[in-house]
Amino acid sequence: MTHIDIPANSEFGVDNLPYGVFSTPGMDARVGVRYGDNVIDLAVALGDPDFSLPSLNAFMARGRNRWVEVRSSVTNMLVSGTTPAEAIMPVSDVTMHLPFEVADYVDFYASEHHASNIGRLFRPDAEPLLPNWKHLPVAYHGRAGTVVVSGTDITRPRGQRKAPDEHSPTFGPSRRLDIEAEMGFVIGVPADGPISPDQFSEHVFGAVIVNDWSARDIQAWEYVPLGPNLGKSFATSISPWVVTLLALEHARVSTPVQNPEPLAYLRESRSWALDVDLTVAWNGHIVSRPPYSAMYWSPAQMLAHETSNGATSRTGDLFASGTISGPEKNQRGAFIELTWGGAEPVTVGSESRTFLEDGDEVVIAASAPGPNGCRIGFGEVRGRIAPAGELTVE
Repeated sequence: MTHIDIPANSEFGVDNLPYGVFSTPGMDARVGVRYGDNVIDLAVALGDPDFSLPSLNAFMARGRNRWVEVRSSVTNMLVSGTTPAEAIMPVSDVTMHLPFEVADYVDFYASEHHASNIGRLFRPDAEPLLPNWKHLPVAYHGRAGTVVVSGTDITRPRGQRKAPDEHSPTFGPSRRLDIEAEMGFVIGVPADGPISPDQFSEHVFGAVIVNDWSARDIQAWEYVPLGPNLGKSFATSISPWVVTLLALEHARVSTPVQNPEPLAYLRESRSWALDVDLTVAWNGHIVSRPPYSAMYWSPAQMLAHETSNGATSRTGDLFASGTISGPEKNQRGAFIELTWGGAEPVTVGSESRTFLEDGDEVVIAASAPGPNGCRIGFGEVRGRIAPAGELTVE
């Protein structure tokens, strides 16, 4: 048995214990928790066959009582120094994988600051927010099959695009490739119909960082009247560590004042808004610090609306917040906002940038307050832009 020493200021202390799926040479992918700079192999440490599987889905489906039980067991093991030595391995020695099988994917549009900025850019002669925006959490249905884990290269997408000064559309690589810094939430316990805001923690297992890559030129040409499609569906990156809701109790805050008052099915007895601080680094230089606490709609309200029509939920369903932006320019979570549609380039090291160029790398990191002054780390979601591939038409 082994006692593990970790730095006192580690964002992956005993109050966090996020779950991920990892492998090492000669060992198949399986479930572990992160503790400091180590991964604890739960299949070895606890002997539960759910943790020998290459995804979290089976464990997530077991429900909140089992989540609490395992968290307690792992915490006791780490605090008492009884972790089996063979279950401990350095994070640097493992390969991280997509932590859960993504059953479905929905992306919301829950930041008033972001929605207002995009409204001014896309519809300069109209009100920034559409009439429905403060009555319901707006969303679009994404593509689950192109959700990838941090570290996966992002190939520049091709599509139709038509600039304002062009007479007709052309087809080719996106010229306005962008990011969206978001938080995502994963369903553990499925449901056959509506999930009320106060049932949120019974169904949602945890949260990840999301980068919903966006081809703004493709998006602008295609999105009327049905919304995003190819401009979004080519790739969505998530962080490899799933931070449980159980670890985020100290991060709960209230949403900004919601006016008008939401309809009854969207009201929370206690808000699940979260005080999560994000950083966006472009080629190693931090260019934005989006605050998730500024989001108008909470994740519990998003899920309540998503299921309010009777839609079912499945283990592994992912829903994301949409771009996180605050009121200040350096809090904008998308480059289309940060550069105001490309009109105001930003300095990235010694270079000037508007949208992403081939070879650029974006790293989004996040953390939240925990008990006794600690920080709860989400890790990071990282992606590098690869050139567009050759298009073969048969």
